Amino acid sequence: MRLVTLQDASIRHSGAPVLEHVDFHIDKGEIVTILGPNGSGKSTLLRSIIGALSLSSGSLHRAPGLRIGYVPQKLHIDPTLPLTVRRFLSLPTRISDKEARAALQEAGVPDLGAQQMTQLSGGQFQRVLLARALLRNPDLLILDEATQGLDQNGSAAFYEKIESVRAQVGCAVLMVSHELHVVMAASDRVICLNGHICCEGAPAHVASAPEYRALFGSGTHGTLALYRHEHDHSHDCAHPDSDHQHEHSH
Repeated sequence: MRLVTLQDASIRHSGAPVLEHVDFHIDKGEIVTILGPNGSGKSTLLRSIIGALSLSSGSLHRAPGLRIGYVPQKLHIDPTLPLTVRRFLSLPTRISDKEARAALQEAGVPDLGAQQMTQLSGGQFQRVLLARALLRNPDLLILDEATQGLDQNGSAAFYEKIESVRAQVGCAVLMVSHELHVVMAASDRVICLNGHICCEGAPAHVASAPEYRALFGSGTHGTLALYRHEHDHSHDCAHPDSDHQHEHSH
């Protein structure tokens, strides 16, 4: 079942093109990752899918009654504001204790209800945002660089949780990320964006595409380079431990 379809979609901001001629779709249960450098239009694409931005041209179709859960890139909470996790989950719509417990359990943080939001670690904070998104019982879960600021282990754990949520809830997942070595493994499809769709397909296909390499060229640091290293050497049957060591060198 097709949840969202964009056809020949373009978005302009103050007359300048941000996205041009984008064809995009996501189906029930799929995990789709969008990659692209800063300013490539990733967040603009997400906002158009949510309905927060109008298209300048082209068409957007959402399945009737589509429920979307959204985990933002970051959320600022005034450090002087006393706000427990349980209270936060009831903003802006009051929910029952049972619903709150179930959402926190699903997000993997069942014991955080009484904690102050300002005292959570980065990983806990993102899990609470995930719990809030899951309260809607979404058909589509959207994550906008939701692991930014987490370390590699934290990111990996978060994405593992997303995979298990997808399995339990049956929702599709659309995420924007730079963390290729983690994301690629989980994704059904990867879309490389830079104002338009440069390339898309299965993870291994995109990682070896010249368009992808042109965007994230050989000077790229960290996780992007790491994933390319693994891919480039797969034909040599490199020992898996050798790649594991590279992981920790970044």
